Formats: sequence, C-alpha cells, structure tokens
Amino acid sequence: MADTDVLIVGAGPTGLVLALWLAKLGVSVRILDKTDKPGTTSRALAVHARTLELYHQLDLAETVIQNGHKVPAVNLWVKGNREARVDFSDVGEGMTPYPFLHIFPQDEHEKLLIARLEALAIKVERRTELTGFLDSGDFITATIHGPNGKESLKCSYLAGCDGARSKTREITGIGFPGGTYQQVFYVADVEASGPPVDGELHVDLDEADFLALFPLKGQGRARLIGTVRDERAEHAESLKFEDVSDRAIHNLKVKVDQVNWFSTYRVHHRVANHFRKGRAFLLGDAAHIHSPAGGQGMNTGIGDAINLAWKLCWVLSGRAPDVLLDSYEQERIAFARKLVATTDRGFSFVSAEGPMADFIRTKVFPVVLPAAAHFQAFREFLFRTVSQIRINYRNDALSAGKVRAVEGGDRMPWLKDGANYKPLANMAWQAHVFGGAEPAIARWCDQRGVPLNVFAWDVKARAAGLQENALYLTRPDSYIAMAEPAPSPAVLDQYFAARGITP
Repeated sequence: MADTDVLIVGAGPTGLVLALWLAKLGVSVRILDKTDKPGTTSRALAVHARTLELYHQLDLAETVIQNGHKVPAVNLWVKGNREARVDFSDVGEGMTPYPFLHIFPQDEHEKLLIARLEALAIKVERRTELTGFLDSGDFITATIHGPNGKESLKCSYLAGCDGARSKTREITGIGFPGGTYQQVFYVADVEASGPPVDGELHVDLDEADFLALFPLKGQGRARLIGTVRDERAEHAESLKFEDVSDRAIHNLKVKVDQVNWFSTYRVHHRVANHFRKGRAFLLGDAAHIHSPAGGQGMNTGIGDAINLAWKLCWVLSGRAPDVLLDSYEQERIAFARKLVATTDRGFSFVSAEGPMADFIRTKVFPVVLPAAAHFQAFREFLFRTVSQIRINYRNDALSAGKVRAVEGGDRMPWLKDGANYKPLANMAWQAHVFGGAEPAIARWCDQRGVPLNVFAWDVKARAAGLQENALYLTRPDSYIAMAEPAPSPAVLDQYFAARGITP
C-alpha cells in the first residue's frame, strides 16, 4: 500500500495546480518544498487566456481576474519619444471568454492556490526536500528530509515540479540539453511615477538598452525588466538597482520612488530529453526553461500540471492503463520544444546588438507593429500564439478524427455566447453536439455516465468551424479527443477500447 498516490516535489504554481487538480479529482497527494515560506517576489506576471479557461474548472478564473490587472495597450518608445501605441484591450474578442492581456503576480498567485489547497485540508510541507528515491516498478520509495528528520514513504507516482535545478531530474538521470545566453537582465518591482505609469505596458527600444515596464495592480506599482549590456554584466550577481544603466529609464520618463525588489538573471534555454521515467515525471521548469519573452513560463508549467493530473487520476482509479501516462510526454514535450524555439527568436530580437539590430528595433519595428495590428488576421494570430489557445495535440495517441477545420487534439472552440464552455467546468469526459443527437448516442452516453451536451446549431457554431450534428468528444482537460462527423456507439466504443480507457 502506498502512503500517498502522488508525491509532488516543489510548491510553485506548477506543483500547487497539480495538487489542486488531483485533490479535486479525489487523488491523495503530499506536496513538499524546501523553502520555509511561499515566494514574496512577483517573478512571473502574465496569466494567459488558456490558463484562465482551464482555471474555470477549478473555480479560480474570476478570482484571478478580480485581483489582477488587464493591460489595455502596449506602447513603444524610442529615444525618449512614444512612437506607437497598440490597443490590446479587445485583442482576443470572439476567441475566448478572456480576450485580454492579464497580469497577476506569481507571489499573489501562489497565495491563492495555497489557500484553495488548505480549504481541502492539504498543506505544503515546508523546509522539506527530496533526497532520493527508488522506483521498484510497482511504486516509488522516496526519502525526504524535513524539520522532523528523515522519512521514507511510498507513493504510486512522483511529480518533479522542483525547478531548473530539479533534484527529481538529477535522480532520474534525464538529460537537460540547451544553453545559457550571454546577456544579463535585471528585474525590479518598484513604486514609480511618470507618464508610463498609467496601467499600460511600455517598451523602450533604445539602441543601447532595452527596458519594459509592466503595470501591476495598485497606484504607482510597476515592474521593470531591462538589460545590463556593459562591463557591469560581468559582475551581475553583486549589482544593485543603482548600478544599472538608467538611460532607458530616463528615456521612458519614469521616476523610481522606491525599489521593493531587485534581481539580475541570465536567460537559459533547455528542454529535458524526457518528461517521464518510470513512475517519475518532470513538469514546469524542471522539464523546460526558456526566455521570458511572451510570459510563457508559468503558464506552460500550469498546462503541464493539468495535462498530467487527469491522466494520473484515470490510471490510479483503474479506468485506464499505465500507458496513458506516456501521452503526457508526447503532448507536452513537443510544445516545449516549439516554445523554446519561438521565445528564442523573441529574445534574440530584444537583445541583439549592432547597427543593423538597432536600426530594425528602433526604426522598423515601431512602424511595422502598429501597421500590422490594424489587420484582424495578424491580431488574431498574435493573440492565439501568446495566449496559448493555439496549443493542440493533433496526431497524438489520444486524438482522433476531423470535422471541417476542427481536429481531435484541438482546444474546443469557444462560441461567442459562451454556452458551450459552461459544461467544460466539469472535469470529465463529455460529448458535445451542435444540432441534434441521435437516440443511440444519447443511450450510449447515459449508460456510460458521459454527459451529453446538445447545443443549438446556429451562425455562432458555424463561425467557430463546427459542423451540424457532428460529435465532439472532450477529455477531462477540455481538449477534443475525437471529432466525428457521423457519430455512432460503435465509433465511441472503438475510441475507448483502442486506448483501454473507461470514461
């Protein structure tokens, strides 16, 4: 008998969301972290639309929105002048219930997740770390050290959410190839004043320095992210805010009144060779690290957690074979590799040096971006990419079928009235039909406890790329498992039988 179903190592957003999802699904967990308290600095900021959609299943989305800040626009500055303002207040209109850029600092994010876990009688075990584990094939025996000394415990699975220096990854021996960029960045949470402290995002594209000012909720609160380009980069670890170049800060006309937190860092780009070894898994920064361009890091880790959580639940409850867990790596590692390549290009743009790079950044980009933003196709592409609603698992083991533009593995399209997203709050396999469902389909769903949701066939459904009377089978994480134009009980039985899953 295992002491717990899943041992989670690391209590950042990835580990906390994994624990919360598993607990909601009735899986027993223990979650530990070597720190003595939650983080008090707002490292990650952005919470993207796809994360908010998935948070709807945890009844978290509205709380995150109420306590965060919607960013209405992005402003581009060059040599002390505001050259362009791009309105992003409704950039994702019609694509998602959350069509905006949203900031909710990581420290506040963690507090919210911890409070929700504690409401379920689950507490993070602080000052406790994993020191070793043995995978016997049937279970894992882990050794942990905490305030009360050494403890040995058995768990069915172990989830390494323990960051870039993951002990879990070290013990498994999984490689972590990649590298580190030469450039040094600084980050500072400040109280400030000036024209850019207006609730919008401001970016200075200076020839010598790069600086971005992100608004935080509250009067005069902001985060600065800038480059350390000169000889001071050689001593980045000992730098203070007063030591970094203030050229870009002056260009933005920002007056910093107080620095609440300051740190320097180098940007890494790595993806683990595998996200699973036996009964151990890697998630979040333990599995992949990359440039902060686009604010993808925390959201990707949360996506890892939700992808793995329902699969662990189905395997632990005997409703699916262990091989289902292989799909976690298959689905998430492909996205991680693509993400690293994409953010690498963004990072290279803001950090490149030389006359040509300066010309493109200061002369071309401030003209091209606002012009391109006038085109709906560009705005839609940009939002879909950054918000992660483009993520799909097409052609993977759990995905089947295609109806018009919608394929198995896609995120379920959102209809403008939002009616089809309300049932997705239920963490279960579901069938969605737009138009009418055959009685045989209704009987099949009723006999197997699969909710059948029938929606009106109208112009909204057609515009979303759906087809009348087709069946869309959704997974517990709300992605489409199968899109079937001519649904029948036999087709549904075949889907589940081929994968050994009981819905």
